[in-house]
Amino acid sequence: MRRVLPILLSFNAGFVDTAGFISLGGLFTAHVTGNIVTFAAALAEGHAPEFGKVVSIPVFAVVVAGAHLLGRAMALRGYSDFRVLMAAKLVLLAHAAHVAITFGPFFDPSAPSTLMTGMTLVSAMALQNALHRTHLKDLPPSTMITGTVTQILVDVMALWRPHPETERQVTLDRLTRFSANFAAFVGGCALASFLCLLFGLWALMVPPLVAVAEIFTLPTDEASGNDRPKG
Repeated sequence: MRRVLPILLSFNAGFVDTAGFISLGGLFTAHVTGNIVTFAAALAEGHAPEFGKVVSIPVFAVVVAGAHLLGRAMALRGYSDFRVLMAAKLVLLAHAAHVAITFGPFFDPSAPSTLMTGMTLVSAMALQNALHRTHLKDLPPSTMITGTVTQILVDVMALWRPHPETERQVTLDRLTRFSANFAAFVGGCALASFLCLLFGLWALMVPPLVAVAEIFTLPTDEASGNDRPKG
């Protein structure tokens, strides 16, 4: 089951980022890099960046910091923060879908309903990033694909022209895991674009459903809350 969870997380990250970009005026919801780049590009072009892209950066930071502090407090009291915060992510994704379907489509990136949907999705992905750093440290990031692609290429070259010290089985296992995550992320992006084209904002119903599956794939040892998982 622990092999399934990172695949679901990567799929959801790709789906949410693509659907958010299409539906919310080019807002990157799963990572801050794109929003920083577009923020700088707007300044270079001589116009003010969109408010949603500006505020997404502190929102992301606050949620990550809050998740870390809450997780530590729960762990000290013997509770499993992983399941609680994963459930919180599910609620955020469901709320974003509800607001989007009720008030969309969005034509004004600065409208209150647009900002609420966007910042809710940003918060959900911030939670996912925070949990990945604290609980799944040995797995490839689910929302940032550049490092994953780099590792895949390095491992392919290592298997093609192996160094005498290369551990072939270890390299092959890592290549398999990273490739699965990459394929899941790309698949999420592709499905999001297809469903947004066919069904519009109703496509945002997919991420909360996937989040439910994520919770059911959590290892049973997460329920005890005695130890924070090591990935």
